[in-house]
Amino acid sequence: MQSAEAEDKAVVEAARAGDEAAFAGLTERYRRELRVHCYRMLGSFDESEDLVQETLLRAWRGRETYQARATFRAWLYRIATNACLDFLDHTVRKPLPTELTPAASGYLAPLPAVAVPWLQPYPDKLLEPAAAHDQEPPALAVARETIELAFLAAIQYLPPRPRAALILRDVLGWSAKETALLLETTTASANSALQRARAQLKEHLPARRADWGPATDPSEEERVILQRYMTAVTSADDAAIGALLRDDVRCSHQPGAGGHDGPEPTWYSGLDTVLAGWEPALHGPHALAFRMLPTRANGHPAVATYIKWPSESGEFAAFTLNALLVVEGKIAEVVNFVPAVFESFGLPKTLPA
Repeated sequence: MQSAEAEDKAVVEAARAGDEAAFAGLTERYRRELRVHCYRMLGSFDESEDLVQETLLRAWRGRETYQARATFRAWLYRIATNACLDFLDHTVRKPLPTELTPAASGYLAPLPAVAVPWLQPYPDKLLEPAAAHDQEPPALAVARETIELAFLAAIQYLPPRPRAALILRDVLGWSAKETALLLETTTASANSALQRARAQLKEHLPARRADWGPATDPSEEERVILQRYMTAVTSADDAAIGALLRDDVRCSHQPGAGGHDGPEPTWYSGLDTVLAGWEPALHGPHALAFRMLPTRANGHPAVATYIKWPSESGEFAAFTLNALLVVEGKIAEVVNFVPAVFESFGLPKTLPA
């Protein structure tokens, strides 16, 4: 694993010797990509922030152990991976079992992203500086594909060490020998873990890989669809909403997102079912007034939704963050996250009436 930017040996040596300014400057260069790495390992933006801090603390305490056999960047990735593995070894959590729903064909994964209850969206504004140092198109494609919600959810079904092996080999491009050394196993065992991880990953990804990744730069079509979606919802225009959604659209909610307060995530599919599910919030005695702000999450358009009762004169309160999957000019999936994620997107908690 090499960095395209040559590391200044004098700066690295100063950092190793205990120069705090040199260490801070050197590690800050890699903070954002380390956060993306931890996010892939853990699926949680908040936890990735914490584990990057843990990584840098471990690196500072163990700075004298760096022997320059690899780049300082690669050394930090080793520390970050081990920090994530330690965290996962002491954290008991499981996605929903796959037998809850049959595998879907076409655009959608066997289970929606919210079947991983701890999954959080990642703000696009924090992704660009973390793109691969190797700016060749294949490297960029891998970087974008492996930040998709579908990939992030699917990889959480893998045991921690096979998950690490897959990320190190298929995302970061480490060799089998480097991966085995980090995981403290043989090269044959590391290769075997990788093959098992690849096979298991396929069980949880959408059937047609081209429909979920890699993500591309925002297209004009996506911008138009996003604006039409916000206009349709805020004006409670059922016909306009229906025209934007695919017939096999799926809507899913984390617990506490979009008014779904049960202990388990929920999801439903089909145009008529989705419109019926949204009807109480849009019409009738319990209808809400909506305000929306556009954003992007995990390489796709997203909307921050705020609500209040029409009779109220106060502010609009944060309600849910909707991540949208656009396929062939229509919305194929709406994933609803709790308003706690607004902070990481730099979104306000309220909007004026």
